[in-house]
Amino acid sequence: MSAASQYQFKSVNYTGMQPGPKVIIMGATHGNEKCGTIAIRRVIEDLDSGRLRVAAGSVTFVPIVNPLAYDKDTRSGDRNLNRDLFPKAAPQDFEDHVANWLCPLLAQHDVLLDLHSFNAAHGEPFVMVGPLDNDGPIEPFTHMREERALARVLGVRRFVTGWMAAYGGGVQRRARGNAVELETVLRYGVGTTEYMRSTGGYALTLECGQHLDPQAPEVAYRAIMNTLAHLKIVDAPAPQPVPFEEMEALQMVVVHDKLDAGDTFSRVWASFDPVEEGERIGTRADGTPVLAEFSGRILFPDTNAGPNQEWYYMTRRNPDFGRE
Repeated sequence: MSAASQYQFKSVNYTGMQPGPKVIIMGATHGNEKCGTIAIRRVIEDLDSGRLRVAAGSVTFVPIVNPLAYDKDTRSGDRNLNRDLFPKAAPQDFEDHVANWLCPLLAQHDVLLDLHSFNAAHGEPFVMVGPLDNDGPIEPFTHMREERALARVLGVRRFVTGWMAAYGGGVQRRARGNAVELETVLRYGVGTTEYMRSTGGYALTLECGQHLDPQAPEVAYRAIMNTLAHLKIVDAPAPQPVPFEEMEALQMVVVHDKLDAGDTFSRVWASFDPVEEGERIGTRADGTPVLAEFSGRILFPDTNAGPNQEWYYMTRRNPDFGRE
């Protein structure tokens, strides 16, 4: 029996009497990131007990997006679900089967909140936010204001933008003008939020804290409740957005690839570690130093990256976030 045939997919929907937006809230897109699952089950219990009621629109909960990875307590089942997330006519792995179920479900909704956690030993929660409104080729979008307004009421103060633009820049550099390769690899950058935006909705990825941090499920629960109140799906006071002066907004600017297996970091880096212009990030296999081209924060450093894969991203402050 194949791995796919041993599992089923579950979503739970609550629909109010009045018209309103359709929101979908997901946990365990990566199987070892369980804070969202815990928080979603808590909200479902609130709804089923009558402590909470959906008044308008609807909310769909997916407590466990990737049941194979969840059972294994690993990030992935066969591969990273949050890359190349598209329906597949001939599914090759378990995550393809997830995508064939999940993508049509996402397309039925207006708003996505995807709840994650991270591996780093320290660090505060943050939210990944989409692009400015644009009609460009990488990630066209028309819901910037609604998406950013929701991001500011989730209960966190750190915001990161620019994923697809920075990732796409790295793809274009690697593809060297090969249009077929460029399209193929750009598709690999599409995860849950990017797919949701491609269907005409808007979406946020909330990184709620370290995987085992007991506060991470609380961060996730607060974000769910604030989302439902902000969208007026439940009768509750509108949550207050984080003040501009308390926000830390970062723009992903550039991705640097590992060029050789012998490329090494100068130290153990963690996401959001501050970096000064000219500071040594690492050393190429031939001894060439890798220096920071500007002052900012490093993001997603990957010691285990292979040659010609993403090694680390550089971010800088985005003082205009939320004011556009």
